[in-house]
Amino acid sequence: MNRSPHPAPGPDTADSPGTRSPGGGRLVARGLTLAYEDRTVVEELDLTLPDGLVTAVVGPNACGKSTTLRALGRLLRPRAGAVLLDGVELAERPTREIARRIGLLPQSPVAPEAITVSDLVSRGRQPHQRWWRQWSEEDERAVVEAMERTGVTDLADRPVDELSGGQRQRVWIAMALAQETELLLLDEPTTFLDIAHQVEVLDVIRRLNHDRRRTVAMVLHDLNQAARYADHLIAMSGGRVVASGPPAEVVTAALVEDVFGLAAVVVRDPVTGGPLVVPAAPWSPDG
Repeated sequence: MNRSPHPAPGPDTADSPGTRSPGGGRLVARGLTLAYEDRTVVEELDLTLPDGLVTAVVGPNACGKSTTLRALGRLLRPRAGAVLLDGVELAERPTREIARRIGLLPQSPVAPEAITVSDLVSRGRQPHQRWWRQWSEEDERAVVEAMERTGVTDLADRPVDELSGGQRQRVWIAMALAQETELLLLDEPTTFLDIAHQVEVLDVIRRLNHDRRRTVAMVLHDLNQAARYADHLIAMSGGRVVASGPPAEVVTAALVEDVFGLAAVVVRDPVTGGPLVVPAAPWSPDG
């Protein structure tokens, strides 16, 4: 089956993004309130990441998308509520266990100076190592496979800081993949990339989900990219979830105006058959 958005499936294609119904989720948030000092960013939020699907979290700037993702990866302690993994609060699980089960790629990560691609990807194996168990054949296999899947094998000996933006992002994804976690959280993986490299990175993510049915959640700014590449959308506004479900159900003209304050029409994407947002009433010199 091919779920890449590029081969022009019809709107009823059973295995194309946005058409698979979400089942249960191993990672859920219940009554989640998140704050930085005295500023509350997310309040009483409930959400579930459907297992085996790609979920995109969308919404306007400062609505709490990245903050929520940080909490799901246990980088931010909730002010109230909890994040549960298989019914157990993340706060009650050992840090090393979380690192073996949840991979998190933050926004704009910074690599150590002069580190090579292979060395950076190898760092993804640290959660699996112990003082009595150092580098193993299993670690080597995981790193080689992660680099092959992201197309960076030929870059293995290159310093990361000499790579293009798209190449660097693929290397960071490879490092997250080398952890071999069941859940992968990506915070704005296309930030600062040109359109070609954005598509390149999103294609990699889509293929990873397709090959292994790995659960993926990513924060995206571009609503059309989210609708094209995700099976499940979570729309946020003002620190709350305002809609969730398949892109065809979530992406409506009413939601775009309510959440983003943009008058728009939603048409059929000529490539995927999914929803495509077109801003309404463009500027004209006649006013």
